[in-house]
Order: sequence, then structure tokens, then C-alpha cells
Amino acid sequence: MGLAGLAGIAIGYVFRLLYGLSQKGSIEVEVKQLLLNAREDAKKITGEAEAQAKAAQSTIEAEVKEKEDKITRAEERVFKREEGLDKKQAELEREIEGLKNRIEEIKGIKERAEALVEQKADELAKVAGLTKEQAKAQLMSEIEREADEDLMVRLAKLERDGMEKLERKAKDILTTAIHRLGNSVASDTMATAITIPNDEIKGKIIGKEGRNIKAFERATGVEVIIDDTPGSIVMSSYDPLRRAVARVALENLIIDGRIQPAKIEEIVEKAKGEVNKIIKEKGDAAAFEAGVLNLDPRLIQILGRLHFRTSYGQSVLQHSVEMAHIAGMIAEELGANPAVARAGALLHDIGKALDHEVQGTHVEIGRRILQKFGVSEEVVKAMQAHHEEYPYETT
Repeated sequence: MGLAGLAGIAIGYVFRLLYGLSQKGSIEVEVKQLLLNAREDAKKITGEAEAQAKAAQSTIEAEVKEKEDKITRAEERVFKREEGLDKKQAELEREIEGLKNRIEEIKGIKERAEALVEQKADELAKVAGLTKEQAKAQLMSEIEREADEDLMVRLAKLERDGMEKLERKAKDILTTAIHRLGNSVASDTMATAITIPNDEIKGKIIGKEGRNIKAFERATGVEVIIDDTPGSIVMSSYDPLRRAVARVALENLIIDGRIQPAKIEEIVEKAKGEVNKIIKEKGDAAAFEAGVLNLDPRLIQILGRLHFRTSYGQSVLQHSVEMAHIAGMIAEELGANPAVARAGALLHDIGKALDHEVQGTHVEIGRRILQKFGVSEEVVKAMQAHHEEYPYETT
């Protein structure tokens, strides 16, 4: 019995020892696996970090290259402008030097002429028995009579040459100003096309027995044209503001999906508010871009309406901003007041914002608008003469 117990204890110890060794081997395998996994993760993280670093470096290098290119182009423009100024300065100095030489030459001619007159007067007095003063007066009369025709020819030539120089200078100034501006022109028409997601929307817009489309046209004042053209609906009106409101309203109705007369009226009212907000933003942006500040907010609102008005295929507001830039440049060349020139040009077509609502030409309407909102008289005079309805009173 004692031996059997000892044998059992021995066998149990051996089994426990073997189990411990097997467990130790498993732990070592797990540790090695964890180390391998950690190395793989570290390698992957390192690769990703290197890729991100290279991408960031490429982005930074591209930005630096772009900035360097911009600086280079700016330096080239400055250099060209300096060259032009140096050239003009040199030409001016040559002209001044030529005038000085001409003045000296004229002085010499005058002195020789006076000496000749004195000499001839003395000779004439001796021959005719006249006094020196009488002979001098008679000689001067003869000289003036002979030189009168030649003098008129010279004056006419000077006048003609002077006008040609002035015209060339004016063309140079205009050409320089237009080239410095060089904006693109965006055209518009009397109709606005709306893109729709699918042609099923057309049926909803028309509605049962045309109730929806009639309600929409009545609320917006535009004509809605729905034909077989896929993916679009056309709205037609001579009033660009109505077309703008109709476009915003129809787009919102399509998004909302509930197209019915009551909803149409609600959406159209909201669209009017959105368009008024756009008008205010466009007016503020135009005044800021043109450098015309401190205008009455109500005048800014009227100015913004020109964003939706077109003339010769171009937005009247864009045209007005371009004219403000050109007028400012020309004013600087002529030594006039650039601020007055820019303001007068920016506001020169403001009457077109209301010319279909108020009697009179757009110049007369614009003149009344500017006077109503306290714009300075200098700006009003600059604006009102742009179609020669009023005489030119300032540079």
C-alpha cells in the first residue's frame, strides 16, 4: 500500500512536470508570434508615415513652387512697368531738351530780326527822308503784311499737328486702360433654362388640368415653356428679376417635391427674399471692387439689381464695374479725381435698374436716383453726361 502511494505520487509529479514544460513552450511560441506581429505593425506604420511625409513634402514643394512663380510673374510685371516709366521719362527729358534748344533758337532769330529791322529802318530813313521811327513803323507794316499768310499757314499746321498728338495720346491712354482691365464678357438672353432630374417632374409642374403651372406663372409673372426637350424647362420674361425669382422658386419646389398651388405661392415668396439678398450682396461686392465707398444702402440695393440686367450680351453690373476701373485709370493719367471718375462710371447706368418701372430715359432716372440719395454733385455731373444728354461740365 505504501509503495503504491509513492508510485502514484511519482507518476503525478512526472505528469505535472510534463504539463508545465508543454505550457512553457506554448507561451514562448505566443511571445514570438507577438514579436513578429509587432514588427509587422511597426513596419506598416513606418511605411505609411513615410508615404504621408512624402505626400506632404510634395504638397509643400508644389505650394512653394506656385508662390515662387507668382512672385516671379509679379517681379516681371513690376520690371516691365519700370522699363515703361523709364522710357517715358527719357522721352519727356528729350522733349524738354528739344524745347529748350528751340527756345534758344527762337531767341537768336528774334535778336537777328530786331537787328535787321533796325538796319533797314536806318537805310529807309536815309533814302526816303523819314524819321527813324516813321521808317521803322513803315517797315514793320510791310513785314507783317508779307508774313501774315505765312503765319496763318504755320498756325494751321501747329493746330493740326497738336490735334493729331492729342488724339494719339488719348488713344494710348484708352488702349492702356482697356489692356490693363481685360475682363471676360458673359452673355445672357431673355430666357432661363432650368435643369430637372427627370422628365416625370414636368407632369407635376403642369399639374391636373394645368393648375400648378398656371399658379406658378401667376405668382412669378413669367412664362413657363415645357416641351419635349429632355432634362430641362425654360422660363421666359423680359424682366430679369422675375426670371431670377422664378428660377430659385422652381428649383426649391423640385427639391421640396410638394408641387401644388398653395405651396407654390409660399415658395415664390421665399424666393423673392433670397433674390433680394443676392441683390444686396452683388451691390456691396460691386461697390467694394470698384473702390466706391460710403454709398447709401438703398442705393446699393438698386445697384445690385443691375446684376440681373443685360446690355449687348453682358451683365450691366459687371459692365459698370469695368467702366469704374477704366475711368479710374484714365483719371490718373489725366490728373483728374479718380474717386469721382470711378463713382460716376459705376453709377452711370443705375437708371437701367428701374427704367421699366419709371418714366424717362435711364440717364434722367439715374440722375434723379443719385440726387435722392445724396450723391455728390461732382459724381452726378460725371454720370449724367455719358450719353451727352447733359453737357460735359467736369474732366
